[in-house]
Amino acid sequence: MASLTSTTPGRRIPLPADTPVPSGRRRSGAAWRLGATAVIWSTSLIVTALWVSGGGVTAVVGGGADALNAVGRLAGLVSANLLLYQVLLMARVPVFERGFGRDSITRMHRFVGFWSFWLLLAHIVLQVLGYATTAAVNPFVQLWSFVWEYPGMLLATAGTGLLTMVVVTSIRRARRRLRYESWHLLHLYAYVGVGLAVPHMLWTGADFSGSLLATAYWWSLWSVAAASVLVFRVLLPLWRSARHGVRVVSVHPEGSRGVAVHMRGRRLDRLGARPGQFLVWRFLDGAGWSRGHPFSLAAAPTADGLTIAARIVGDGSSRLTTLRPGTRVLIEGPYGHLTGEAREATKLLMIGAGAGVAPLVALLESEQYPPGGATLVTRDRSEADALLADSIARLVASRGVRHLTLDGPRSSSGSSWLPASHAAWRGADLLRYVAPDLEEYDVFLCGPVPWMDAVGHDLRAAGLRPSQIHREAFTV
Repeated sequence: MASLTSTTPGRRIPLPADTPVPSGRRRSGAAWRLGATAVIWSTSLIVTALWVSGGGVTAVVGGGADALNAVGRLAGLVSANLLLYQVLLMARVPVFERGFGRDSITRMHRFVGFWSFWLLLAHIVLQVLGYATTAAVNPFVQLWSFVWEYPGMLLATAGTGLLTMVVVTSIRRARRRLRYESWHLLHLYAYVGVGLAVPHMLWTGADFSGSLLATAYWWSLWSVAAASVLVFRVLLPLWRSARHGVRVVSVHPEGSRGVAVHMRGRRLDRLGARPGQFLVWRFLDGAGWSRGHPFSLAAAPTADGLTIAARIVGDGSSRLTTLRPGTRVLIEGPYGHLTGEAREATKLLMIGAGAGVAPLVALLESEQYPPGGATLVTRDRSEADALLADSIARLVASRGVRHLTLDGPRSSSGSSWLPASHAAWRGADLLRYVAPDLEEYDVFLCGPVPWMDAVGHDLRAAGLRPSQIHREAFTV
């Protein structure tokens, strides 16, 4: 079997072996999760109560066309509620960001989005069948009547078409064929689709306007969703960008296919960014500046400096190589759950692939751990591709970090997160080899989502509790 390559440790700064993990930070995270969960469950119960109070249960028991209409109404109510949660989940609302973290929100966004769409289709089909049965007409005649004769239905039809386009382009196979920038632009049409669907709810939906409670609930939810987008996606980023005045200082290559960007600004300690987090960056260097890209902090932030590092794989990262000193930067964030607040143990095992190494290095620069109590495992296609080699070497020399590399082409058998040179290893066995006392570690993962899934599977197979595995995805 091939062995892992290890960077030789240098001088170590002694730290106490019983380095404490602040419990207050964990309590704060649990409180945010409780609050976020309470918001979702309370609104779901309100929607159910509105349907029951509108005679939904009685209609279902009665059967026939009334049952079809009642179930169709329920599907429409739940779909509308989930559709607005789609907006809230991606509006960077603090209660959700801090309660669930970006990785969980990303998964929830996909789950909620697809369920909202399928329930929307069920709502349309059931309502058409229910009304057609009552009127004794062909369902296609009833559908035509809905679209052309009912108030707001033309707008709702256009909105449904836009939402269908968003869902189709979000299917993983279709998304892989699109450039990120193209997909992101298409995805923004979901906001237009939601806006076009709202009028018909008010004009034709008794469950939306039939009682004071229903009217108050839906108007409140729509207002909160719209305000959240305006405040957290537009006004707050503009205010933070103006307040901190971030500008590019320097750009330099990182490995054979990477780039690092160093920036300066005013009072960046008040930005609240923590190692392991990411921001959405817009560099005001010409056409296309409005497209934001998520990049992790590649070093612990300072009072006047921020650093990012990225692998050059597309238009957004390629653009970084052409930035000039003095370029102004718009920032959105910070975001993310991949921080020291998640820690439960005193030791750290960091496993990163490609650009995913960047937030792990930032965490290692800022977190407390005893000498030899932190291990960094990096995965690159070749040694020349490695990012932040100088920063990692400093951590090895000054903090006693163990650095192990897993370079080379991907394995075609066994654990898919390993290189071909280690195909003979079982992933769980290799993890135990790297950290025999694995139960004493918190594990932080960062890299492509399928790669993290594979590592997480082997970590659980090695006996690690899910609460000790911390990961995050930065895109939808």
